[in-house]
Amino acid sequence: MSSTRQFLDKLHPHFVKGGKLEKLYPVYEMVDTFLYSPPDVTHGSAHVRDAVDLKRVMTYVWIAALPCMLMAMFNTGYQANAAMQALGLTEVPNWRGLIQNFFGFNPNNPISDLVHGALYFLPVYIVTLVAGGIWEVLFAVVRKHDVNEGFFVSSILFALTLPPDIPLWQVALGISFGVVIGKEIFGGTGKNFLNPALTGRAFLYFAYPASMSGDAVWTAVDGFSGATALGVAAMGGVQGIHDAGISWIQTFFGFEQGSMGETSTFACLIGAAFLLYTRIANYRIIAGVLVGMIATSTLLNIVGSDSNAMFSMPWYWHLTLGGFAFGTVYMATDPVSAAQTNTGRWIFGALIGFMTVLIRVVNPAFPEGIMLAILFSNIFAPLIDYAVIKANIARRVRRHV
Repeated sequence: MSSTRQFLDKLHPHFVKGGKLEKLYPVYEMVDTFLYSPPDVTHGSAHVRDAVDLKRVMTYVWIAALPCMLMAMFNTGYQANAAMQALGLTEVPNWRGLIQNFFGFNPNNPISDLVHGALYFLPVYIVTLVAGGIWEVLFAVVRKHDVNEGFFVSSILFALTLPPDIPLWQVALGISFGVVIGKEIFGGTGKNFLNPALTGRAFLYFAYPASMSGDAVWTAVDGFSGATALGVAAMGGVQGIHDAGISWIQTFFGFEQGSMGETSTFACLIGAAFLLYTRIANYRIIAGVLVGMIATSTLLNIVGSDSNAMFSMPWYWHLTLGGFAFGTVYMATDPVSAAQTNTGRWIFGALIGFMTVLIRVVNPAFPEGIMLAILFSNIFAPLIDYAVIKANIARRVRRHV
């Protein structure tokens, strides 16, 4: 038996009922089950077993987000180094400069880009883990239940949807809102009807729009401004993107300004392949989003508009711009807040695709639409499932009349 296992077993009596640290049992259980498989076994004779438990599901989603994490660090650093080169800057006047000076600020050096980006992404992720983790443990202690692994996923998805220059106190406020209002107030993991990460992101978007949108938040260099490719498209359509020197393949691989983990469709596709292979994500939702997006954008292409250049944007540009791929792969497929029936998943996905394009094209106030479309569809997911089940019951009744 390992020394760690022996140490945890020695502490165990202090955390069980009657022990002096009884109220902190959820914290002990969280550390124990993170390091080792739970020792609990079923005592009854009849039970259902599955090789995939909640802990493994959440671990798989975190692994699937790894390509986006790496791209978030690399592209954030690449954009910052390129902006510094354009402005003629050779150093960063804060604590990051003390570290980055060892690696330089060359945008053509992948190590320099990766380290520079990590110096922005990791503080955001650490603050998310600490602030959100405190709320998770607090609710677990008060309610006397285990600390749910769902936060493990919400934390990384929330961090990836943020711009690199966001103040860290806003990060703490946003994840606190997402965990408390988006999940815990409804009873915790499995009982929330909204995606907690998106709820926190939406709160920041409306509460602090200056830190979440505009031209000054996407590149982590003071004094540098630049719009995202989707922001450029909202002003001048596809022609505007071409005029800005941005190609489709550039947006596909994610070498553009934007939220740290949302720019690369290619990284999202790698994550999607892993989630579908492990059967964590349901293909019907992803396919439904694509069908809804392609059908709606094609219809708007046919309708056309003389005053709105977004009407003519083809579906393959919608696919790579903004957070469409990230939202489709990691947010829409949330097994808790999405529709639960197979037919409902198609409808749920199609509704997201339809709403995303509609918000992007028709609503001039929001150049990005996937976040609002998913939250909107989350609210309707129970109603969609209810309608599907009622239709199935009615069809079976007619079959036996």
